[in-house]
Amino acid sequence: MKEKDRRSKNASVTTAKGRGAEARGGGRLDKKRPPFAKSGEFKERAAVQATAKAAEPRDRPPRAQAENEAPVRVIPRRSGDKPGEHVPLILETSGVSGYHLIDSGAGEKLEQYGPYRIVRPEAQALWPRALPDSVWENADAIFTGDTDEDGMGRWRFPGSVLGETWPMQLLGTDFHGRFTSFRHVGVFPEQLAHWSWVKDQVEASRRPLKVLNLFGYTGVASLIAAKAGAEVTHVDASKKAIGWARENQALARAEKLPIRWICDDAMKFIQREERRGSRYDIILTDPPKFGRGPNGEVWQLFDHLAAMLDICREILSPEARGLVLTAYSIRASFYSIHELMRETMRGRGGRVESGELIIREGGLDGREPGRALSTSLFSRWVP
Repeated sequence: MKEKDRRSKNASVTTAKGRGAEARGGGRLDKKRPPFAKSGEFKERAAVQATAKAAEPRDRPPRAQAENEAPVRVIPRRSGDKPGEHVPLILETSGVSGYHLIDSGAGEKLEQYGPYRIVRPEAQALWPRALPDSVWENADAIFTGDTDEDGMGRWRFPGSVLGETWPMQLLGTDFHGRFTSFRHVGVFPEQLAHWSWVKDQVEASRRPLKVLNLFGYTGVASLIAAKAGAEVTHVDASKKAIGWARENQALARAEKLPIRWICDDAMKFIQREERRGSRYDIILTDPPKFGRGPNGEVWQLFDHLAAMLDICREILSPEARGLVLTAYSIRASFYSIHELMRETMRGRGGRVESGELIIREGGLDGREPGRALSTSLFSRWVP
């Protein structure tokens, strides 16, 4: 799928929103009674149907809920001990070369992306701003419009009008920052905590690790892992996101790195990988709350997350280094995905680490530690 899709991921989510009540399941039911109801046949037929339904085997697996949904997976009850746990774990991104959070407050955040200062909505920033309004008003780009995570809007440029893209670099990897109509800029810097962990795992390994990046968006994580020495499979449902990822690969002069760019529905892809017996050493998955695959496949996080993680467990190699889940914009505690991850990995040993990804304010120069801005929930299994 993806793309988290949020990330491009964002394009999939918007498509779903455009379908209105149909996408939300809000269509009106036809309350007209069928013609046979006049003769009393309606009650009779309803009774027959109820009897037949009651006679159905109770352990029969449920059918797919919609034509474009993947078949429902019957998740087995795993045996064995649950992994150990480390909660809560707060993974922090502070100022790094190429990015830092300058200030936040009043429902917005002011960030430094390469050469540009950018203002975007941020619902978690409940406190007052620390810096004067004049600093905020002189930003290079300000997003205006829908403040929802995936709401559409436009960019305002107080000074000179900027191009759609600009060069960025994080963890030694070049890529394009990008002004999109969904307030995103082509990269999620809070993920630096996960990317650094992946980079360390790959570089410390005595063999090339196989990394699967589901809902991979614009490919920054995939490029970082490949540059560290991994063999990467990058999956996203958005053709546009895959195109952006290839542009980033060219900018990073990484055309020869072993990366497979795959435009596909994430669930369908991992189901095929399970049937093929494919195995991965690290799996990164960053699913959206809701989205659609390239052929209209439906993704609902609360409906499909357990099945997705169960399949991911099956395609982890015996010497796997980790399974990482990030969840954005959901009304849930990290304990929800923490306990799900522990049940999924029951019998595999290791430890499940769960908590929040945060970004620390750094002031204008990036060196003045300020408030912590929570961005997402995560859960990570490690052996």
